[in-house]
Amino acid sequence: MQKQYHVFSPRSGGRYDSTALRIGAMLGTAGADGGGTTVAYEAGDYETITLERRGHVGVLTLNRPDRLNAINRAMMAEVTAAVATVKADDAFRALVVTGAGKGFCAGADLMGVGQAVAGNAPEPKDQFDRLDEMGWVGRWAAMWSGLDKPTIGAINGVAAGAGMSTALACDVRIGSEAARFKSVFIERSLSPDSGLSFFLPRIVGYAAAADIIFTSRAVGAEEAKSLGLLNRLAGSAELVDAAVDYANEMTRWPPVALRVSKRVLQHNTEATLEEALRYESAGLYYARRAPNDVQESRASFVEKRPGVYTGT
Repeated sequence: MQKQYHVFSPRSGGRYDSTALRIGAMLGTAGADGGGTTVAYEAGDYETITLERRGHVGVLTLNRPDRLNAINRAMMAEVTAAVATVKADDAFRALVVTGAGKGFCAGADLMGVGQAVAGNAPEPKDQFDRLDEMGWVGRWAAMWSGLDKPTIGAINGVAAGAGMSTALACDVRIGSEAARFKSVFIERSLSPDSGLSFFLPRIVGYAAAADIIFTSRAVGAEEAKSLGLLNRLAGSAELVDAAVDYANEMTRWPPVALRVSKRVLQHNTEATLEEALRYESAGLYYARRAPNDVQESRASFVEKRPGVYTGT
């Protein structure tokens, strides 16, 4: 498997690494067409996740299986860096998010960042901490929402608490028969956080969201599919491959238009009709700022062949 040092490294303080850019260029891994190549980012760069690119699709795996991939401070930093990499690198056109082992994500690690949520927050260290309105859980949700490329959750097991929020922050979800959603918060004498109260009712409606949050009951794969928590189902063994295939159904289209489509959809969820129509008009302008892809979309339609899009 070909390897590439990722461009935005948590170990470099989040700075772009020109050496990594040169290595990527020499390996030919950052080409516009993706080349169908699987690119694995060096394992040494991350301790709690893995990141690879399969063609135009990134696969980010939460990798603390002994803790059901619970979120700790290291994972927060590494996921933030990885998402920044995916957003900045045009070779990535979509991102699959999954978990290692038997779980997707069990939420905040109660031995780490979860202590703050449980009311054991350390004293603020600086002015940022003192003025922080959202906390790490808010920044976590905003990070996923701020990625303007399609995100596909591959739900391989339990998604609980902030892990459920992470799954719901994805644009779409595909799950195995082991997928299970549980809000958990009320069991810890907490109200929902990490975006759950925002994402859940927008997916399933208010009453179904109230049922899931107030009872804290587990929702299995079949019910999740019927409620809209899952868009598709796949077998455990082929879940990630099925998620990548799902992503490729999106990445085969012009990438600029794809990113603008996500922005328009996100914005107009909260807009009035008049505001939505204005935003759609603005979106059309940006979507067509890739003239080569505009021309290719016409040519491929006329010639009845798949388009080859470069984002230019």
